[in-house]
Amino acid sequence: MPKIKTNSGSKKRFALTGTGKIKRQHAYHSHILTKKTKKQKRNLCHSGLVDNANLSQVRELLCLK
Repeated sequence: MPKIKTNSGSKKRFALTGTGKIKRQHAYHSHILTKKTKKQKRNLCHSGLVDNANLSQVRELLCLK
């Protein structure tokens, strides 16, 4: 039985915290920033956690139980 490969795009985008939660970055902060307000860009800088609705999909991509 072959081993399951981790999704290469996912391992670049997600990180595990010390407590086992999955950390993510916000989207819409890479380009076309001139039309976005300072407040919107500032709030997009912060990292967040993966929502419970998407947790099982992300865990599957990262080959976590």
